[in-house]
Amino acid sequence: MKKFIVSFILICMIIAPMSVWAQPPGFSGGVNNEYEYEEVVFITGEPIRFIGTIDIKGNEKDTQKTITYTFKLKTSNGDKLDRKINLETIYDKRNDKGQTIGQTTLKSFKESIQIGKNKYELLKDGGYELSKSDIIDNRPASDFYSGNLKARKYYTINKNEGEVIVEMTGGNVGYKNFWGGTETQILDYTITSTKKVKDNDKEEDSTWSATVQAQVSDSLTKNLRYSANEANFSSFYGGHIRVTNEEMVTRYEYDLPRVRDDKIDNRRRNIGSIDIKKEMLPKVERLVIPKFRDIGGHWAESSIKKLYSLDVFDENSSFFKPDVAFTRGEFVKAVMKACNIRPSIQDEKKSRRRNAPKEISPFQDISTKDEIYPYIKDAVDKGLIQGISKDLFRAKDPLTKAEAITVLIKALGFDSKAPAPGFYTSFTDDREIPIWAKDSIYMAREINLVSGDSFNRINPNKPITRGEASVMLVRFLEFLQRDLQKDYREDIINFH
Repeated sequence: MKKFIVSFILICMIIAPMSVWAQPPGFSGGVNNEYEYEEVVFITGEPIRFIGTIDIKGNEKDTQKTITYTFKLKTSNGDKLDRKINLETIYDKRNDKGQTIGQTTLKSFKESIQIGKNKYELLKDGGYELSKSDIIDNRPASDFYSGNLKARKYYTINKNEGEVIVEMTGGNVGYKNFWGGTETQILDYTITSTKKVKDNDKEEDSTWSATVQAQVSDSLTKNLRYSANEANFSSFYGGHIRVTNEEMVTRYEYDLPRVRDDKIDNRRRNIGSIDIKKEMLPKVERLVIPKFRDIGGHWAESSIKKLYSLDVFDENSSFFKPDVAFTRGEFVKAVMKACNIRPSIQDEKKSRRRNAPKEISPFQDISTKDEIYPYIKDAVDKGLIQGISKDLFRAKDPLTKAEAITVLIKALGFDSKAPAPGFYTSFTDDREIPIWAKDSIYMAREINLVSGDSFNRINPNKPITRGEASVMLVRFLEFLQRDLQKDYREDIINFH
């Protein structure tokens, strides 16, 4: 029996909860918002827009996830596309390496497309074959992942009048963190169609082939905006708003035959592109208002206010003391809260059995009852910072700039991207940089997290002030918000 394939069916390997992280709804280039889904189908040899609804249902456990997509689509001419796909992803967590491997398989599928008088249906047995795998690098501040996919689909045309075979190859790259996420897919389709047609009362096979590339990206970002208080007689001048935006964009680039009434002109080709785009309704959240009395006019005022509004700083005092040195403990807590890295000790306490061993602090100078203990324990466990010695952390000691930069770069996992040992940074005080901080300081300069002073010095061993740390933390958050999105979307698909 011949095999017959399908055109573009949506498959999706989602690494994070569906309602939180941005990921395209499948590997067909389709885009959607809360109300509508749209994709372009090329199964007839011509681009046809389908618009309708998509229903997504899923269940995710620690090492397994299932997801079902149901599509009900139509064209302006009344053509219909009905599709239902069920996928299962198994996660192999390599905790010793800080990585996870996801393997996706197809559990069930069904699809039919009615275009004019022709009906395209996936074969029930063997009509859809899929192999999808992702590698996820689980970093404290952001998960980075990359995947590859190969698939083949078989459609019948009007039961026994022909077949369409779609070969699909491609890959996806993405990241996800508390401040957003982006996934970009580049998918290449090769379509081959064979259909029986009558010409002068003779029945013969009409065959054509085509190629399509879909470049699709879904981005979710959270941005801070300042909103002034229009009232004159108020206890505050204004405050920050956190706005969550999600946008999906796709560009289809196609090389198709010229087909008219089942007749093919192989001498000319239909070459072009189609862009589609959908946006979610932005989510708006008002944030708490800082009322420090000693930051007005300070060069770090804006950064301090942003971090307080985000609960990164939770001081109850009316004075922030921006020019006082930041302590090791204060900085660790701020970083963990800025990345929304919830201390795992809290979950452990909830699940701990009555007779479980008592929690013991790894440091003599920090009690498990200290408010800052969960943050320090998690940061040490994740390899972001070490104690001054085996038994002492010295949470109240001043933090140096080298230590602060190292914590942030390790949170991103970028310290391993520095050149082989023996390199020099571009700072004039390069010789003063501790060996253990050189990789991190080099990468911090590469991603524009830090810059030198007026003499191009980084001053690595100088204690960092609360104001300086605030500016550095805000730049770190901006990297998570904007720089990653640009790298994973604009720089890949040249979207404008």
